[in-house]
Amino acid sequence: MNVAARVAAEQGAGSSAVAGGPALAGASSALASAGPVSSETRLYIRLAPFELESGAFLPETRVAYRTWGQLAPNGDNAVLVCHALTGSADVDAWWPALLGRGRALDPERDFIVASNVLGSCYGSSGPLTPPVGGLAPWGPDFPAVSIRDMVRLQALLLEYLGVRRLRLVVGGSLGGMQVLEWAALYPERVAAIAPLATSGRHSAWCIGLSAAQRQAIVSDPRFRGGRYPAEDPPASGLAVARMVAMLSYRSRASFEERFGRQADGEGRPTASFAVAGYLDHQGQKLVDRFDANAYLTLMRAMDSHDLGRGRGRYEQVLRSLGTPALVGAIDSDVLYPPIEQRELASLLPHAELVWIRSAHGHDAFLIEGEQVNRLLLAFRRRVESEAPGARSAPREPLAWPSAERRPLWASGF
Repeated sequence: MNVAARVAAEQGAGSSAVAGGPALAGASSALASAGPVSSETRLYIRLAPFELESGAFLPETRVAYRTWGQLAPNGDNAVLVCHALTGSADVDAWWPALLGRGRALDPERDFIVASNVLGSCYGSSGPLTPPVGGLAPWGPDFPAVSIRDMVRLQALLLEYLGVRRLRLVVGGSLGGMQVLEWAALYPERVAAIAPLATSGRHSAWCIGLSAAQRQAIVSDPRFRGGRYPAEDPPASGLAVARMVAMLSYRSRASFEERFGRQADGEGRPTASFAVAGYLDHQGQKLVDRFDANAYLTLMRAMDSHDLGRGRGRYEQVLRSLGTPALVGAIDSDVLYPPIEQRELASLLPHAELVWIRSAHGHDAFLIEGEQVNRLLLAFRRRVESEAPGARSAPREPLAWPSAERRPLWASGF
């Protein structure tokens, strides 16, 4: 794997205070990343302990983030974009159809924020970053994190940036899980949510797929219990894990249309099929830009995802989330099949179900950017017309609910 330390510098570096402790933002420092990140990436460094849902502490946390547009004086025009499993804060790279003037994410009217999630490897705290006072990365010693931990750290970032209210929180897959947790953790701060191609809790089907991918990684002799050198990672195991994942990210119809039985030497037992070459290519691409320990960390977080955990009956928890919601389902998704989005839309009290029509399977929320953009634009217009006051910040200043204190309902996993 080509793991490099990349530097992201921001003008006007300095220190400031946020709830719970001091922080540095924009300091010129090494950004630990497994792959390329934009030169526009900024780094928020929080110099106070951050308690995880498991009860473990991170002495210091780092969040790599990007912004587009300007924050309104009253801090009420922000939109948060949440990325998927191997994504980054570079929304313009993976969701370009949604970003721009007149688009669903419009920098001329919105202050758009995206951050690399806790546990990932594009600059935020994770297995690739070193602990305080250390030179070597955390590696396999990085503690287990949950979707709720990711969201609580995002809340601290937004507080630092001066955001008081979010017009919209949007994301697909792992990003959609974060979106739903935002509605559960900070309902008074979110005007609308758009969880796409996701579920309210990870199914046995998804957990099984995660288990197969984990086994591929840890069975690679080069994994070494997670203590592999950067120049000799478990490349084969991570590549196979990605190949397994790609089969669930696409659909049978997509593969049949694109590859069929194309092969070199078709008809012979030694034929090399085009679809196999495609999966090999996708596996190598991930090896070149992602860290195996981070992949394991994020898959565990996804498997722990359950909106009802520690809060009560799952169905009742969903019924208690009153934020207007656009639930997006992909008609060919085999990873998070439409039955799961139908369930979300039926239980969330102010939800509408929309369809992303595509033969491309789960990844259609990324591939069908124009279609997603139209759906989000229409939803945002409806929300704003039905609740014109939703975009306004509360008259009296309200502090963000503390992200420091572990919630009473939190439980280890």
